Formats: sequence, C-alpha cells, structure tokens
Amino acid sequence: MTAQLKGTSEGASLILTLSNPEFRNALGPEMYAAGVEALNAAESNPDVRSVIITGEGSLFSAGGNLQRLQANRQQPPEHQAQSIEGLHNWIEAIRAFPKPVIAAVEGAAAGAGFSLALACDLIVASRDSLFVMAYSNIALSPDGGGTWSLARALPRQLASELLMCGERINAERLHTLGLVNRLSEPGQALTVALAMADNINTRAPNAIASIKELLSEADGSNLNQQLARERDHFVKNLHHPNAGIGIGAFLNKQKPTYE
Repeated sequence: MTAQLKGTSEGASLILTLSNPEFRNALGPEMYAAGVEALNAAESNPDVRSVIITGEGSLFSAGGNLQRLQANRQQPPEHQAQSIEGLHNWIEAIRAFPKPVIAAVEGAAAGAGFSLALACDLIVASRDSLFVMAYSNIALSPDGGGTWSLARALPRQLASELLMCGERINAERLHTLGLVNRLSEPGQALTVALAMADNINTRAPNAIASIKELLSEADGSNLNQQLARERDHFVKNLHHPNAGIGIGAFLNKQKPTYE
C-alpha cells in the first residue's frame, strides 16, 4: 500500500492523516510534497481556519522508513539530502502557515514523527502515547527540526537525554513540561483536537495569524524589536473590520461572527 497523506474536512478544520499502515505511518517524500501542497491550498481557502495533523489508526508515525533509509545508503548522498529537504520544506511550511496547526497524537510519535508534532502550534496527545527520538539507537542524528524544537522547549539536560539516549517520554510528562497542550483518553486525540480547533476557528483569522507570526519572530528578537512588532500588528488588527465586529459584540454582549 502506497504511503499517502489523506485530506478531509470537519467544519472549518482541514484534517491531514498520515497513512502508511504497512510501515506504521512512516513518513516519506510523497507525504512531504503532499503536506506542502495541502497547506498552500488551505492558506488561500477562507473556509479553512485550522489544520489538524494525525495518523491513521492507533498511532501517529514511526518516523522514517528504515528499509528506505537502508536502500538510500546505496545511493549518492545527494539522494538522501533531497529527501530530507522535502521533509524540511514541510516543517517550514507548517511554521510559516498563517493558520493554527494542531497535532493529534495517538500511540507513538517517533523520530521525524516527533519532529513533525513539535513543528505544530499545539499538540493533543492520548494519555498512553509515547514520544521518542531514537536516532542515536541506529547511529543517526535528528532531522525535521527536532533539535531546534527541543532545545527551545526543554532544559538542555533533558533534551540531551532524549536525543543522545533515545529515551522514550510519555505524553503525561510532556504535558507537565508544557510541550503537550491537552491530554485525551486513548482513541480520543482527534476529537479533543477538533474541539480545540473549533474554539480557535470562532476567533478572528487575522488576529490568530498575527499571534502565530509574533510567536515565531520572538525567538530571534530582542525586547525592543518585539515591542515594535506587537505595536504594528495591534494597530493593523485594530483597523481591520474584525476588530469592529469583536469590540461591538463584546460591548453588546453578543457572539461575534468574524470575516
């Protein structure tokens, strides 16, 4: 069965499902390209307010397909480099996408699957799910931005342990550490993610886009730079029609409906 990225809609949310059941939803070039294409289409579609990435069946993704990686060792290095660039294009597309992206994780999120979840704005995970960066177990180093995400989200010592020792970490501990936003009962991660998305989908898209952009820019900014960006976004959003809708609805104790 061919690995694919399935796209379905639920209300104002686009659900992208990693589907490669024969190899535990392992990722591959066809998924990377489909992921970028799906986000590009969703960006210009006003009916899509958020995106959820999940895995088919009872797990998120086992990461890379080891059989494919073994075969790639017989190819020129540029072959694997091109494949990783495809993954990285998808990671960058998620980070730059102006709408929220939520990972709904069941079972295991391993290797690049863990990196993919970390690239999302929010993570919902079932209580029995496990996350692991096991690259060092097979003499490899991470890809997909895993080192970047973990270095910013966790103390250096814990990030080093996860990456160097290939240690598994459960969803409950990641929730305590602030990396997982919501815990669900097994089999309910997508349902909880959709409820979170529904909450966000009712809010003004321009304000949500500003929040995501400001958070992304904060990493490399000093306080003065970030204050200037916040000023500019605030003024832009105040003069957007949605601010009139939102402020008016609040003052009149009504529920707003944003453009």
